[in-house]
Amino acid sequence: MSRRWLPGAGACAFAAVAIGCGGVEGPPTTIVDADSADQIVFGLDHIVTTSGVRRVRVEADTAFYYASTQTFELRQMKVIFYTTAGTESSTLTAREGTYHTNNGNMEARIDVVGLTPDGRRLTTSKLTYNRLSDQLRSTAPFVFDSADEHLEGDGFTSDPNFSDVQATSIRGGVRNQ
Repeated sequence: MSRRWLPGAGACAFAAVAIGCGGVEGPPTTIVDADSADQIVFGLDHIVTTSGVRRVRVEADTAFYYASTQTFELRQMKVIFYTTAGTESSTLTAREGTYHTNNGNMEARIDVVGLTPDGRRLTTSKLTYNRLSDQLRSTAPFVFDSADEHLEGDGFTSDPNFSDVQATSIRGGVRNQ
């Protein structure tokens, strides 16, 4: 009986254990928080209700969950806010953010854009949402535009519908009343 050693087969067997002979497929492998996250969710879609009425929908391309702090670190996030009647009031997008599952508070960071169905638009680099007060806040520069108003400032407080935007410091803008 003759034995042959096939170097190609051995290399493929070793590679199959490491990454698979056919290459790597599936979710992206370049994940910053993966080594410390308790769970990683691709395609997060989380709905928050109050008394059975949809109030907030949190979506993210990638979410890293940390059980000890009960937080999700979100990448490519989208948050849809709803009125007490359950109709959409605004959509917020950002490149990244944090969602606290224990209290429903959120933070959005980097290229934050808020839009309402009727065309009001707010842009900033960072904002927070407090679920208890149902308010958005920022201490970062912002720009707000609506059909009758343009505001620029160094911080604001607003409802998620952007119907009552209060600038903490106005740098420029026009309010048409």
